[in-house]
Amino acid sequence: MKHFFENNVSSDKTMPVVLITGGAKRLGAQLCHSFAQAGWRIACHYNQSTHVAQALANTLNQAGGDCTVFAADLANTAEVKQLFNTVLATLGRIDCIINNASIFERDEGIDFTPEQFLHHQTVNLLTPLLLGQALAAQQAAIKTTKKNTACIVHILDQKVDNLNPDYFSYTVSKLGLRDCVKLQAQALAPYVRVLGVSPGLIYVSGPQSEENFKQAASVNLLKTPTDPANVAKAVLDLVTNPAINGAIIQVDSGQHLVPLGRDIMFLVN
Repeated sequence: MKHFFENNVSSDKTMPVVLITGGAKRLGAQLCHSFAQAGWRIACHYNQSTHVAQALANTLNQAGGDCTVFAADLANTAEVKQLFNTVLATLGRIDCIINNASIFERDEGIDFTPEQFLHHQTVNLLTPLLLGQALAAQQAAIKTTKKNTACIVHILDQKVDNLNPDYFSYTVSKLGLRDCVKLQAQALAPYVRVLGVSPGLIYVSGPQSEENFKQAASVNLLKTPTDPANVAKAVLDLVTNPAINGAIIQVDSGQHLVPLGRDIMFLVN
């Protein structure tokens, strides 16, 4: 077992806490690993992946980290509020929130339903804004003289800078979240910094096959797949630089600069 630290940080309540939504799988799990290695205490949120989340927490804790799991349905605004309060009560502080969880269901502008649309907007847009609101209120209540230490990172999608009509409701929600990076940074200052990271294609998505993914992952300027670990590193770099606020960076090997008329998974054989 690889150990992150010489001494387990679980007893050190002065260490910063990061709440990672959708932390049990895929990029969320990579973020949990990267922040644990950097010495953060992890609040790993999940919805239905109970066993996967607990297994991840066990792995991190056995390696000397400090990871606690928290369940919530992010489509339920009452549960979103409860999630924040429970993490704060359990771990004593929240220094960063990474809004990684999202709904990704296929629809088009010509056939989306109100139910599909609202579900995407609630989970992908409203919930990140509510969590940011809660973090700013909590930071303001501390009344510290150093007010710019807490931060929020919204995980976006290269799609917002390279539009195509597929996954219509999802895309609308991510477009809204992208524009809220600057707006929320202004609204929550000086208590919370707000940042955005737009990954490219890093995991198999939707109906995509493994073979389709292998081909599509290299459709970018560098002709190479983007490592999820580099996405997590970019998030950590932003979080730990207190001079960066209201900024968005693309971590996609230049995928957003390769215009496509359809989602990439529909354009490769």
